[in-house]
Amino acid sequence: MSESRTYRIGQIVPSSNTTMETEIPAVLRAREAIEPERFTFHSSRMRMKKVTKDELASMDADSDRCALELSDARVDVLGYACLVAIMSMGPGYHRVSEERLHGRTVENGAPAPVVTSAGALVDALNVLGAKKISILAPYMKPLTQLVINYIENEGIEVVDSISLEISDNLEVGCQDPLAPAEITKRLKTAGTDAIIASACVQMPSLASIQIIEDRTGLPVISSSVATTYMMLKRLGLSTVVPGYGSLFSGMY
Repeated sequence: MSESRTYRIGQIVPSSNTTMETEIPAVLRAREAIEPERFTFHSSRMRMKKVTKDELASMDADSDRCALELSDARVDVLGYACLVAIMSMGPGYHRVSEERLHGRTVENGAPAPVVTSAGALVDALNVLGAKKISILAPYMKPLTQLVINYIENEGIEVVDSISLEISDNLEVGCQDPLAPAEITKRLKTAGTDAIIASACVQMPSLASIQIIEDRTGLPVISSSVATTYMMLKRLGLSTVVPGYGSLFSGMY
């Protein structure tokens, strides 16, 4: 068993985000029930109210400031908690963002690994060996298509998608976390390798992950699940957390 230690989890979040600061702690608190490590949570915010390409680009430019602020707190890992902001900047941009933001922490004398939710989603799908997937997203259809294009550029085929077409980010965060369990019943999943229950860090879905997985027999992840998993990997910690799907089963 690992030696007990407290880790500082840093998150860069959109100013209107209300979900990542609840879902990531929920998973890690569940982990605390079976492992000795403890976690504290620290955030810095970028202004964003409407999920539009222009607002996302403006918001992303503010992420460097947030990385500096969080490195002042000497966080152990830093998560960029806005998937579509990264994906809307062009194919493969998560690698550019992660390298740049890590560089800011190094310059500040507090080097910390950086996980973007966009990169985490892609990496988690690769961990699962998923080549064909179906996704649920709250975005307007053009933004969902950006996400699809981004994922497919990484060599993963999106077989089907559902867009809820909610542009107000605060409204996205008010959705029922059990809603994806019902909505994903409309997704085409035949021949797919995995389901993304929420391709958005703001749309709550944690309570639906295991329900969907139990119903379909397919691995189910979300942006927050993938981000938490990759944070634990960057910290070199066990990724076993019961109740949140195959990714946390210890099989990967």
